[in-house]
Amino acid sequence: MAAIPLTDGALLDIMQEKDCADVQPIIQVLSIKKMNTGSGHPDKDRYRLNVSDGTTSLSYAMMTGPVFFKAGEKGIPKYTIIKLIRYITSVVNNTGGVNSRVLLIMDMKVMQDGDEVGIKIGDPVPYSENQIASKSHVVQKPSASSSSNSSSTSNNQDAERPAKVPRLMPSASIASNSNGNGTTNNTGHLVTHITHPIASLSPYHNKWVVKAKVINKSDIKKWENARGTGQLFNVEFADESGDIRCTAFRDQVDKFYNLLEVDKVYYISKCQVKPANKQFNPSKNHYEMAMTADTIIQECTDDKMSNLETKYEFVPIVKIGELETGKLVDVLGIVSSVGELVEFSAKSTGRVLKKKDIQLLDESTSTINLTLWGSQAENFVATDHPVIALKGAKINEFGGGKSLSTGLGTIMKINPDLKECFALKGWYEREGMNVTASDLSARNNTGSFNVPWMTFREVQDQQFGTIDPAKGDYYKVKATVLLIRAEKSIYKACVGCNKKVIDNGDNTYRCEKCKTSDTNFKYRLLCGMNLGDWTGNQWVSMFSDEAEKVLGMTAQEAGELFETESLHYEEMIQKCHFKELIFTCRVKMEQYNDEARLKTVAVRVEPINYSDYMSHLVADIKKYVL
Repeated sequence: MAAIPLTDGALLDIMQEKDCADVQPIIQVLSIKKMNTGSGHPDKDRYRLNVSDGTTSLSYAMMTGPVFFKAGEKGIPKYTIIKLIRYITSVVNNTGGVNSRVLLIMDMKVMQDGDEVGIKIGDPVPYSENQIASKSHVVQKPSASSSSNSSSTSNNQDAERPAKVPRLMPSASIASNSNGNGTTNNTGHLVTHITHPIASLSPYHNKWVVKAKVINKSDIKKWENARGTGQLFNVEFADESGDIRCTAFRDQVDKFYNLLEVDKVYYISKCQVKPANKQFNPSKNHYEMAMTADTIIQECTDDKMSNLETKYEFVPIVKIGELETGKLVDVLGIVSSVGELVEFSAKSTGRVLKKKDIQLLDESTSTINLTLWGSQAENFVATDHPVIALKGAKINEFGGGKSLSTGLGTIMKINPDLKECFALKGWYEREGMNVTASDLSARNNTGSFNVPWMTFREVQDQQFGTIDPAKGDYYKVKATVLLIRAEKSIYKACVGCNKKVIDNGDNTYRCEKCKTSDTNFKYRLLCGMNLGDWTGNQWVSMFSDEAEKVLGMTAQEAGELFETESLHYEEMIQKCHFKELIFTCRVKMEQYNDEARLKTVAVRVEPINYSDYMSHLVADIKKYVL
């Protein structure tokens, strides 16, 4: 098989910083050597390559493990022909004290396997630097590959022995004299140093300067425990090669928080680089930074990075239901509803917390609740159904329903300038506002259990609730509402924690859990209903979310109707009798006044899907058919 032509002269143009923004060159890998990073993890490995464009060979090419293994489990074989999709050049210091330029390959595509090619193409001459650039050059604009000339193929010669690879560190040490506000005393100190791309940072090189844009900055979080008090904030830095999280603790918070502003560009040096904690860090970078007493940060007036965009990997809302709890995801959704700002006291510390729940909808016709905290909750005002882009939102689960929440590292943008945003807004205006969406946050309290269809008689015969008293048993039943206890079905609850409040008699209400009194409260439902099927009946309890589906109105509407028009409230209750629905119930043994008794709670209420119900009946009949 004939070899794919290489892009003649591409390496020389790239290394001499000529304009290559519209070029995705095709080159050949002549040799590969794994560098000893000591990480012990394949994703953190680094590889040094000798590459050729048929005319020039370059032994100063670098590649990370994830890029190297895009070719397959064995990585890139010798003589493989690849297309450079995204690449960076960076000036570093050689062991002899001479500046050298390296090629960092950030993304590539295998065009022809090395085992098929089998030989070196052309007779390339090793690259030698004629001039040294003063700063890094980035090329990452995707486009079609430029035309290339077919290179002649030499006899089966070995690739040249790679020259000594330069060390990834700047040409001079960085002084740490600081004037107390994070900037250096020597004006322009960091500007004169060679900058490194964020993607090249690792714990094994500590003399570097990066030039990066602040794409996100969290609020200051304070804590107090047995070991003392403290504070921290997170900031996300990004350049053309990628992004990285940086955390400031204690004194560094006072030193750098006001200095760093979102969308501004800075020179950063002397931070500690360490492996990223993926439980809290949504960045794709394997490392994260922490500010130290020696950290230096200077604002950069160079605006070349001002148009740098945050990179997202959006997950459709419907897919969130399949992901594990605690995972950090990127989500794009349009705001379909907004809850009230809720203020309450934390049970453990007594600290006042503020939150706001909003509902997001996307083209998968699924919705999910998003909880905003602190200043995000206070400052969020939804007008005309805005689109929200989230980077690093955390997946939570409660009662079988999934939800999202923001944290210190979450990036939230309202109506961002993204093509996905405009597409979602257009879909919502055309049809989305009228769709019947599936709510991923609906609580069913059944988790991942396979809930069986049962009759009330079968539940009794199989002694559900006594098998695992601590956990309880779940079942699904098609039943009719026979009776609703209208009395004591509505109560006044705390706005923060939903617990029942005590009327102080002076138009204020006290919550014993939050230890506060307030004039505000909200209505909640706790209905006792008698449900029946063809085998018997059962009293069940039903809380607000599910009781609202039976009553056909919200708890707040029912409470106001009960207070102002009690007769109409009674009529509404009567209309609910003899409704047929599907109920998912949990039966559990509970202690009440030192007496054990079974309690049944309807944790999910759904309209009857006759297709599913008939399938269940057919399967049930087949069990008894010979």
